[in-house]
Amino acid sequence: MTSQVPSAAASGTFRIGGDVPVHRLGYGTMRLVGEGAWGEPADAEEAKRVLRRAVELGVTLIDTADAYGPEIAERLIGEALAPYPPGVVIATKGGITRQGPAKTEYVGRAGYLIQCVEMSLRRLKLERIELYQLHRIDPRTPIEESLGALGRMQEQGKIRHIGLSEVTPAEIEAAQKIVAIATVQNRYSLGDRRHEQTLAWCEQQGIGERAGAGGTAPRCNRGAALAGLAAASLGGDAAHPRHIEGRTFGRKRGCRSARAERHRVGGG
Repeated sequence: MTSQVPSAAASGTFRIGGDVPVHRLGYGTMRLVGEGAWGEPADAEEAKRVLRRAVELGVTLIDTADAYGPEIAERLIGEALAPYPPGVVIATKGGITRQGPAKTEYVGRAGYLIQCVEMSLRRLKLERIELYQLHRIDPRTPIEESLGALGRMQEQGKIRHIGLSEVTPAEIEAAQKIVAIATVQNRYSLGDRRHEQTLAWCEQQGIGERAGAGGTAPRCNRGAALAGLAAASLGGDAAHPRHIEGRTFGRKRGCRSARAERHRVGGG
């Protein structure tokens, strides 16, 4: 007796920035690379098969960052999926440098972020990034400088929507005065509720399934935290890697939902 693998379409749909539709169940690529988001995967071809299998199962939102590897996850995505099937959206992030496994520094200087966008476009084989998120706010750089740089890239047509990652309500409000913020992506799971206040704030602001004025409001939605993701057969029977990170930028990270591994759903 064979069991039917559910499609990501069953998780529902939301619109990034009000105009980019994606299925609520996305695929996060940090675990495609080595431990601590550092280095090549044990099996690069298997990692590419995982990406293709995700799309086969209806995933239309692939979440990545230039810090994953660094650069390796973006390169694998471009090699595995470009030219991209219709409806597949790649969301990436910049603003973190990586010095080793789980070792990072925040860099929000304008020149650096502009370079990040240009290099991500090249690795991902894209002419425009549909969603580009500031990976972290750099406390040593004025937020006006960081987001101003991303705003200029948006004006040049190299970014469609801008988002934030790991932020507080006050930081979201400050950012909204500089550019339109389409998404907020914070760590949020069964085992980690540190951003509950931010999630509640988004809900109080009416930020959820509907677009804000002009479709520019960030998205936060509590639903689909588990999203029925025991369907994490994205890695088939291969040993590495075999999981989905449920991400609905309609929650935090987006709101980083629970990570679902095959036959179990776990926090973190």
